[in-house]
Amino acid sequence: MNLTELGVFVRSRRDRVRPSDVGLVAGPRRRVPGLRRDEVAMLAGASTDYYIEIERGGAQPSEQMLAALARALRLTGDERDHLYRLAGRPLPSSAGSSAHLHPAMSDLLDRLAAVPAFVCTDLHVMLAQNRLADALFGPIAPATGPGASFVHQWFTGDPRARSLYPEDDHEHHSRTLVADLRAAVGRRGRGDQEPSLLIAELERRSEEFARLWVEREVAVRRSDRKRVRHPSLGSLHLNCLSLSSEDGRQRLLWFTPVSGTDTAEKLELLAVLGTQDLRAEV
Repeated sequence: MNLTELGVFVRSRRDRVRPSDVGLVAGPRRRVPGLRRDEVAMLAGASTDYYIEIERGGAQPSEQMLAALARALRLTGDERDHLYRLAGRPLPSSAGSSAHLHPAMSDLLDRLAAVPAFVCTDLHVMLAQNRLADALFGPIAPATGPGASFVHQWFTGDPRARSLYPEDDHEHHSRTLVADLRAAVGRRGRGDQEPSLLIAELERRSEEFARLWVEREVAVRRSDRKRVRHPSLGSLHLNCLSLSSEDGRQRLLWFTPVSGTDTAEKLELLAVLGTQDLRAEV
C-alpha cells in the first residue's frame, strides 16, 4: 500500500481526462488541463472533500470507491489494477458487479444521451447506465454474487424486475434470458465459477428457470422489441439493440422508440422529468 503515490497517480489521471470525454462542458474559464477535483468527485459519487483527501494521500479508498474512480477517470485495465495495488486492495474479478467497465463501452455510453442505454456483463450484471436508463428502469441496485445478475433477479422474485414489463411478455423474456445465459456459459467454458454458481442458485430457487434450462435453447440476444411500463408515462414501445465487447464479456444495450408509437415523445418528456414521479403531484 502506498497512499501517497495513489494520490499522485490519481491526480495524473485526472489531468489527462478532458471534460468532453465525460460529457461535461469545458467553459471559457477553465484553469486546469483535465477535470477539476469536484468533477471527479461527482462522477465517482464521492464528496469533494473526500476526493481531495485521496489526492493528498490521506485516505484509503474502499474497493467500491476504487471501481468508481477507475470508471470516472477512464482507466485502462492495467491502470485500474495499479490503482488497487497502490490502495492495498485485492484486485477485483474480471466479471461480476466489480468488473472494470471497458473504456470504449464507457465512451459510447456517454454519447448516447438521447436514448436509454446501459452496459452489463454477459451474465446480465449491470455495470453502468445513462441518465435516461436510470429514469426508465430505476437506479442500479447494489448487489454482489449471483444476486447481482438481472437473470437472478428476474427468476427469484425481485419486485423491480418483472414489474417493468407486461405480464403477457414474461414468458418471452424468460426464454430469451435463459437462451442467452446458456450461450454465455458455453463461451466462458467449464472452468469459470461465476456462471456455475449463478445457475446452481437459479435451479435451486426457481422452478421456471429449471424447466427452461433443461430445454437447452441457445441464442445470443442481439436485438429485441420490448414494452416497458413507466409509472408516470405508461407503456413505452422500444427496440432493444446491443453491441458486445471483443471478448463478449460486456455489452452495451440501447433502446430506440418503435416507429408508429408515441414512445419518442415520451422519451423526450422522460429526459426532462428524470426520476421525478408525476403521480406524487396529482
